[in-house]
Amino acid sequence: MRKLLAATVLLSAMSATQVHASECGKVTIADMNWNSATLLANVDSFILQHGYGCETDLVPGDTMPTGTSMVEKGEPDIAPEFWSNSMKAALDRGVEEGRIQYAGTSFSDGGEEGFWVPEYMVKKDPSLATIEGIKKNAKLFTHPEDPEKSAFYNCPAGWNCQISAGNLFEALKLEDAGFDLIDPGSGAGLSGSIAKAYERGEAWFGYYWAPTAVLGKYKMVKVDFGSGVDAKYFKECLTKPECVDPKASMYPPSEVDTVITTSFAKRAPEAVKYLGQRSFTNAQMNSLLAWMEDNQADGETVMEEILTNHEDIWVKWVSPEVADKVRGALADL
Repeated sequence: MRKLLAATVLLSAMSATQVHASECGKVTIADMNWNSATLLANVDSFILQHGYGCETDLVPGDTMPTGTSMVEKGEPDIAPEFWSNSMKAALDRGVEEGRIQYAGTSFSDGGEEGFWVPEYMVKKDPSLATIEGIKKNAKLFTHPEDPEKSAFYNCPAGWNCQISAGNLFEALKLEDAGFDLIDPGSGAGLSGSIAKAYERGEAWFGYYWAPTAVLGKYKMVKVDFGSGVDAKYFKECLTKPECVDPKASMYPPSEVDTVITTSFAKRAPEAVKYLGQRSFTNAQMNSLLAWMEDNQADGETVMEEILTNHEDIWVKWVSPEVADKVRGALADL
């Protein structure tokens, strides 16, 4: 009788485990076309597969088409890194209609934007960490084509950030201080201008954002406008081309969320709990993106680097039991 009872308990436990795993089922994860997003997608895929019994599948993604598909079609199941402000109204409508949910934040600091100078300049003259110090020392920032002007490297033409950076350029009266807006031509052109200045120890002043490999490689200081942050005004005016007589505000943190479908949330609550805890700081992500670039690593390779050599980061997101399963799967790679 005892043997029969023990066998029954064992079978029940095995059955419960199998049901728990099957609840997660097949999970599609948007593998967005930029490095931090593909890093997150691969980390989520490995942990969900080996820690929670999900059958994961990475699918190509980009902000607008992925968001639209999740709201209208219920797929993919997970968008690990979604810069929500880019289509906030549509996402919020999807939440109200019960189609999607915000599971957590991709970056605990939020996306970070600002005007930056190299750290070595601020160490030499701390006033350069302020906009007033920048304007008083405008002559340090040599214009590449006009020796009579100073250079401010803007967000590339056609990018949304070009609008806010241009409005802030006007609000801070940088033209009056002798600065000229420089269009770097592309994201690569902008990052290349920082790298060139840093490697030569030269002055540089302009717009950039995090998390990025550039801010992981090159120590930069965000310039204080002395204005504080007015998130409402920033959103309602400084992001608009028609912003009249713009006033200064520091950039508010950008909302970067992990978005999931409600159907996935219902069938895999433990996996959703993990996604709610999974978050990187900008400093962590900057460093990992720099490693990724230096090693020409793809998403799968950087995932192995994180899970193998940065356990202090990811082990906080999961239970000890799940952590053991992930370690076991890593040992089999």
